[in-house]
Amino acid sequence: MADKIEISVEKGLLEKTSANVLVVNLFEGVKIPAGATGAIDAALGGLISKFVIAKEGFDGKFGKTYLLPTHGKIAAEKVLVVGLGKNKDFTPNRIRELSAKVIKKCLKMGNAKKVISVLHGAGIGGYDPEVSARMIAEGTLIGGYSFDKYKSEKAPKKVEEFTIVDMSDENCKKAKAGIKKGKIIGTALNFARDLSNEQPAYATPTKLAEIAQGLKDVETKVYDIDEIEEMGMGAFLGVAKGSIQLPKFIHIKYKGANPKAVQKKIAIIGKGICFDSGGLDIKPPSSMLNMKDDMSGAAAILAVMNALKDLKPNCEVHGIIAACENMPGASAYKPGDILTAKNGKTIEIDNTDAEGRLTLADALCYACELGVDEVIDIATLTGACVVALGSTASGIMGNHQPTIDKLIKCANSGGEKMWQLPLFEEYADSLKSDIADMKNTGSRMGGAQIAGVFLQNFVKKVHWAHIDIAGTAYLDKPQHEFPKGATGAGVRTLINYIMM
Repeated sequence: MADKIEISVEKGLLEKTSANVLVVNLFEGVKIPAGATGAIDAALGGLISKFVIAKEGFDGKFGKTYLLPTHGKIAAEKVLVVGLGKNKDFTPNRIRELSAKVIKKCLKMGNAKKVISVLHGAGIGGYDPEVSARMIAEGTLIGGYSFDKYKSEKAPKKVEEFTIVDMSDENCKKAKAGIKKGKIIGTALNFARDLSNEQPAYATPTKLAEIAQGLKDVETKVYDIDEIEEMGMGAFLGVAKGSIQLPKFIHIKYKGANPKAVQKKIAIIGKGICFDSGGLDIKPPSSMLNMKDDMSGAAAILAVMNALKDLKPNCEVHGIIAACENMPGASAYKPGDILTAKNGKTIEIDNTDAEGRLTLADALCYACELGVDEVIDIATLTGACVVALGSTASGIMGNHQPTIDKLIKCANSGGEKMWQLPLFEEYADSLKSDIADMKNTGSRMGGAQIAGVFLQNFVKKVHWAHIDIAGTAYLDKPQHEFPKGATGAGVRTLINYIMM
């Protein structure tokens, strides 16, 4: 869970503002600090330029830090100098990542309850103070996160306040707006991370349904097993049969800030496999270890739908989750079974471990009946996507290039990366079945695209994009601003897209 760090803006002089730690910055190669850092250097009698840079060799490379005492020369007890990297490489995404690194550094200090900071990036490269402050807030919340719910000894809270200090009234006004939005997005991201990091005994289909029903300013309908069967969702129910945990089909509706004049109607679908054992085609232990995160798509949807009450976009958004477990129980579906999806298409089960696409198939059919303009599904779907793109980028594909282009743009601005994969007709050949309309798996070669082609069979008369976050939803080791564990993949992208 994220530490409860109060993030705010204060007008004033950095050198006269009391704090345990003051954060300033330097670009790579700078010998004589300017701006706010220059003012602090002067107040410290040249300690940064003459000692940190000249004698200690601090070069300003991105993410590097140097902590020095102030000896009472300014109101802050210590100064943390952070490297911004090369000026030409500086972006808002780097402000977010840097802010995460800063708060992690402060959390490791013995006394850093109050941290104040310059407004990184304001005025550099044309970045508006609102954008800079938003990135700082997002990064602070991302970096301040830890999942220690089940630890008997929890780390003591070390940072209580993080305040951006600036002399300009206009900068402070814009920074406050940026912090407000950054806190909404950062909180949403951590909401999703909490769910994906949870133990599978807690994050069951029923629990996801309870969370959905507790969201504010939305309408939530949860369909139980009898209603799911009445709707003809045979693919979804086939996967759910092997678990004692009953499936839940969740539909959350946000009507828009002005329902009579909504600008667009969107359905977002999250894969909700609360635990994936592989079913009767059971996974080896090493592959099953982190399968609690197979509902990361669903976690992202719940996080986004929870944030809409604060973001107030003027569009109609439907959040959809087909939640169940894929287990090898006595009633589990079997290789060779034929399942019938909501649209009447029949599916021969080639591999029970290709279950996510079956649940998404019925969810896509349902979404296409809602009268929406666009449908976006997000899922930890294929190991093939991990092989292709690793943990650096999510795969994206779909039937409408402008939608895909917008999502990639929104991902980039949110600090996420996506790479488009093709949906060539040839991929459909390996899904052909002798006894049904299609099989649920095909060749291992091009597996991510084959899964996308499979899903396309259940999309009708809407613009559609499929995002495969199998490699980006959960990290085995730290990467950029994230530690090992859940990342909340897709949350920032979807929020940015909805707010366009």
